Amino acid sequence: MSIPICLSDLPAGSSGVITDILTDDTERRRLEQLGLIAGTVVRCRMRGIGGSPIAFTARGATIALRKETCQKIMLSADLYSKTYLLAGNPNVGKSTVFNALTGLRQHTGNWCGKTVSGASGILKHNGTIIRLIDTPGTYSLSSDTAEEEAAGRMIRETPHDCIICICDASCPERGLRLVLELLERSRKVVLGINLMDEAKRKHIRIHLQKLSDLLGIPVIGITARKRSTLAPLLDAAERISAQKADASPPAQPRTPEERIRYAEALCRQTVRAPKVPHRRTEQADRLLTGSFLKYPLMLALLFLTFWLTFVGANYPSALLSGLFSAICNAAQSGLDQIGAPAWLSGALIQGVLRGTGWVISVMLPPMAIFFPLFTLLEDIGILPRIAFNLDHCCAKCRACGKQALTMTMGFGCNAVGVTECRIIQSKRERLIAILTNALVPCNGRFPALLAIITIFFAGQDAGHSIRAAVIMTLFVLLSIAVTFAASAFLGKTVLRGQPSSFVLELPPYRMPQIGQILVRSVLDRTIFVLGRAVSVAAPVSLLIWLLANIHTGDRSLLLCISDFLQPAGSFLGLDGVILLAFLLGIPANEIVLPVAVTAYLGSSALSDYGSLTDLHALLTANGWHIRTAVCFLIFMLFHSPCATTLLTVYKETGSKKLTFAAFLLPVGIGVLICSVLSVCLP
Repeated sequence: MSIPICLSDLPAGSSGVITDILTDDTERRRLEQLGLIAGTVVRCRMRGIGGSPIAFTARGATIALRKETCQKIMLSADLYSKTYLLAGNPNVGKSTVFNALTGLRQHTGNWCGKTVSGASGILKHNGTIIRLIDTPGTYSLSSDTAEEEAAGRMIRETPHDCIICICDASCPERGLRLVLELLERSRKVVLGINLMDEAKRKHIRIHLQKLSDLLGIPVIGITARKRSTLAPLLDAAERISAQKADASPPAQPRTPEERIRYAEALCRQTVRAPKVPHRRTEQADRLLTGSFLKYPLMLALLFLTFWLTFVGANYPSALLSGLFSAICNAAQSGLDQIGAPAWLSGALIQGVLRGTGWVISVMLPPMAIFFPLFTLLEDIGILPRIAFNLDHCCAKCRACGKQALTMTMGFGCNAVGVTECRIIQSKRERLIAILTNALVPCNGRFPALLAIITIFFAGQDAGHSIRAAVIMTLFVLLSIAVTFAASAFLGKTVLRGQPSSFVLELPPYRMPQIGQILVRSVLDRTIFVLGRAVSVAAPVSLLIWLLANIHTGDRSLLLCISDFLQPAGSFLGLDGVILLAFLLGIPANEIVLPVAVTAYLGSSALSDYGSLTDLHALLTANGWHIRTAVCFLIFMLFHSPCATTLLTVYKETGSKKLTFAAFLLPVGIGVLICSVLSVCLP
């Protein structure tokens, strides 16, 4: 059947017909010049790394567009025979089921509210092409939080042949309430009870057939991690989708209380669980959320994460640095042998290749260690406990305890943290979380922080990793404290109000999926962030080289610009080059230190670097001292969010004023602290 989709959803090898282009007039005219108008037949050919750009054929030509543009081009395509919706409570494994069936990598995590937007994928079962849509986790179809509103709207408005509702086997009553509400709208529902292996370990037994008879729909026990258990789920969905619409009329609507009572009665008849609670979970919670140990343990986990990152990153960083140095020398020799002009070899080697190599050698090792460790904590179920522990602090700041979850996601990516703010029900508290999310350092800022802390404060002797981890932990704690202070300021002034109720389900502790952790952390985080950094660092490195080699009189343009910024840089305890690096780093925070290094190399007698020792020599030769390093670290914590984060803030708020406020707040804090330190420090 013909289905309206956007061009970004068109699978490779499939075709569709353009029905509309939802862009501004300028972009529409450009697309029309390429022949992309209503009625044009397009065929998807291939996708780039991460799904963008997308190449497709249209009117005999092959055209590549970024995913963001393709999302604005609407198609009508005969792609799928059927459409299934995937529904369920938060944190029941919906995204894991979705990934297993479609082969995609929808981000999963062991905490509620992880999926805050829908995802669409394609699968083939028994010769039938099926479109599977993963909806945000929700407890009800009625609007409550942003993600529940999105889930309810998708389920109500998206044409579908069947709804597959996923339920947690260790807590089936909660999922049955949603199933009952779905059955009030349609009988084309299949119930998949996930985590049957976990329920078995907890000695929970569910009589699947009896539950199926009572509900009047198929009930299938699955373990999402084992793809072989999902085939019966698709078989049941295929049978249900083939039923006539009037064969099984929907159930009579019930009130929320009636659904709770009925779900409770169903569980009494079909579920057998031990009366003794799970002791290991309680014992772990006593440690992580107890009165005396919760804060020391959180600090210990933070310290351990940074220490392992420091210890593990040193050798591969030096190895990669030596490798890229050899590549630069070999490339230089090759260009010299073919008689390449000096300006070309300088631009390619001294500009693009050297800057890009520095980004990779310094950023890749710590990210490859930090991200898996962070994902491990997320997979085990520790992040919700952090929110539980910090709710008291958030309430004092007139914010929501769930802001702690968005803060921890901000450590991975501030743009993701801003999006995750949808889990906060109160609009006022959601805005506070959005505006303050960039006050915690994202993954793009960690390599620069790690490098400067190591070479100026920790040293490189036997005990440097412990000292570096302690200092890094203190700086992260400072960012958290400033986040709470800024939240309190906003909550008592422009966004004044009382804190709303705090409702957060604490998921059970689960054994981490090591394979998925490595895949998600390496492909979804490390490679993505590194790719973005390199894509920005390469042209910026070339720009810096050009500025350093184009002269006006006896001074390069680079020196002219840095001299112009020198007074402002000195006021902040920095210099003009560093301030220029921060300005050029707005597209991606990852390149701030690489840009500064490239600028220094372009105007310094030093010609190469191969380790953190060489980096220290380069920076000190250009006037860096302890005060400069401290102010750099502070401004690295508190400066402009990257362009992606600002765009995400605008998409989430729809307000240019709030987006400017999200830019101004961290910059203002950084300027204030650095200006004070530049006066106080010798």
